[in-house]
Amino acid sequence: MYLGVDYYPEHWKSEMLEEDLNNIVELGSNVIRIGEFAWHMMEREEGVFDFSYFDNIINEAKKKGLKVIFGTPTATMPAWLAKKHPDVLGEFEDNTKRVFGGRRQYCFNSKTYYKYTEKIIRELANHFKNEEAIVAWQIDNEFGHEGSDICFCNECKESFRKYLREVYNNDINKLNETWGTIFWSQTYNEFDEIPIPAKTITTHNPSLRMEWERFRSLSVENYAKFQVDLLKDILGEKSVIIHDFSGGYFDKSFDFSKVAQHIDVVAYNNYPVWGGQKEPIPPHEIACGLDFMRGAKRQNFWITEAIMGAQGHDVIGYLPRPNQAKMWSYQAMAHGCNSLMYFRYRGATKGAEQYCYGIIDQDNQKRRKFYEVQSFFNDMKQNEEVINSEIKSEVAVIYDYESMASFRIQRQSFLMDYKQEVYRLYRPFYEKNVNIDVIPSYVDFSMYKVLLIPTMIVFKNEVQEKIREFVKNGGKVVFTFRTAIKDYYNNLTLGQFNPSFYTDLIGGFVEEIESLQEGQFVKLKGVNEFNGIEGSGTVFRDMLKTTTAESLFKYNDEFYNDLSAITLNKFGKGEAYYIGTGVDNNLMDLLMSKIIKEANIESIESESGVEVVKRMVNTEEYYFVINHTSDIKSFNEVRLNPYESKIIKK
Repeated sequence: MYLGVDYYPEHWKSEMLEEDLNNIVELGSNVIRIGEFAWHMMEREEGVFDFSYFDNIINEAKKKGLKVIFGTPTATMPAWLAKKHPDVLGEFEDNTKRVFGGRRQYCFNSKTYYKYTEKIIRELANHFKNEEAIVAWQIDNEFGHEGSDICFCNECKESFRKYLREVYNNDINKLNETWGTIFWSQTYNEFDEIPIPAKTITTHNPSLRMEWERFRSLSVENYAKFQVDLLKDILGEKSVIIHDFSGGYFDKSFDFSKVAQHIDVVAYNNYPVWGGQKEPIPPHEIACGLDFMRGAKRQNFWITEAIMGAQGHDVIGYLPRPNQAKMWSYQAMAHGCNSLMYFRYRGATKGAEQYCYGIIDQDNQKRRKFYEVQSFFNDMKQNEEVINSEIKSEVAVIYDYESMASFRIQRQSFLMDYKQEVYRLYRPFYEKNVNIDVIPSYVDFSMYKVLLIPTMIVFKNEVQEKIREFVKNGGKVVFTFRTAIKDYYNNLTLGQFNPSFYTDLIGGFVEEIESLQEGQFVKLKGVNEFNGIEGSGTVFRDMLKTTTAESLFKYNDEFYNDLSAITLNKFGKGEAYYIGTGVDNNLMDLLMSKIIKEANIESIESESGVEVVKRMVNTEEYYFVINHTSDIKSFNEVRLNPYESKIIKK
């Protein structure tokens, strides 16, 4: 287990190093994370490499017993590279070139940037390949963050056309037929006529835009793999390669899980609150992000940036209350993090991150935050066996990159937000303290009891068959509105009721649809076992006619009261639920409690705002108990002060 800080010694006078390292050791750290933003220090002029500064840092760290995580510096290119080769800079949608400044300005498809990436990584890795203090190598920093996943430069355009030639076997007629380009006279004679989906009148073909989303994801994945392969070639297969993923995993134009397949350990930069936020995101949303990171490789992960102070670039956000940031670190460990670094040791006094406050502020004094970190590290060291234990889940949320992309392309409702539909399903299980895996649609999910499948609008035959078999064999699946509407190419399917190729599984079909807007709600009325219960729906509504399914709730209005909003169908040994609208929390709690009970899933009762995560070490039970509130709470007669967290043995 690695516990430590993100340290940027190059930001400070050299005479501060000894005291800084002593303080870092006093915290209880055993590792520092360095180097990812220091390309210019390593190569001040093209081809002139000098790693002596970091030789000294690592040597001094070793004297203190500290290990090192070293980052490849490609997220922040040197100014001389941008000046000499402006083609490496990405472009915005209007073809305005990104100027040097900020970070992550490069294009993922720049051949020139690949060349310079290879040079710096080869020199860096060869220089440090025998350095035993380096326990892991981080590639780049937060791929795709802050809009850097998208570029509209000419190199991307040519690479996109090359990608299309490969996908469609150089057959332009096949592409035209698949995309339906006869519509609006968009038929292409040659691949070099195909545009990238920059701003135009009305909108681009949805199939083109879907292929663009796949291409964007592949661009990031290829660049990540390029760095991993370089490092493995030099350092050996036993070397540990990580990447620190940002948040926004449901909104980015690349599939985090695909990049995760190429690295050894998933790392996550966990920011429950950021600049301009008046309060943190809800605890269940934080937890979902942690479960997503654990699910990317189905193994424990690292936090490479945990916050302790207020954060922001230009606008400062909410200040974590005493013990609240420590509580978020406990929550991370509860959900599968087994190594954690705080961002950052000392807040910057110059540059763009002056308001990203660290463990120590610019006054350079040890105060509350320092001792909170020290206390947390001490707690974790005493519970390392618990922290490294496996998390076993009987419930999984299944997400799908193409479905996320399809809603980016055609939102359908101004209220549609893919991640909120994930949270709508995730929250009731979280609040019952049920362990949940958040995993991509292409992996095996046969071992679970319940699958939660939010708005999987794009259907794929292989995924549908896996889900069908899962239900046949006794599993329970929960679909929500707009399921299986689009094919792989983002087209509707002629002659198919929605959800396409699923009507037997859900025991019905969608008769009518409606997009709901701000302030618009539909009323729902319970039938059969839910008779007398009322609720509401938002965002969208699929209005269902049942064939073999039982109706649980119907729409309560004068025109559509004969159509179902929520159905349950027996299929094989299992069951398929279809929730046709964005139902309110009370109704969702009621439905999910039914599923938890009938699937015999272990849940743990706790006070509102108290999260409990069970872990097993051999035959012994332990509980992470986390108070997310500013009130005094308790669990099993254990008192929890505001934002206090504990690991207790049953």
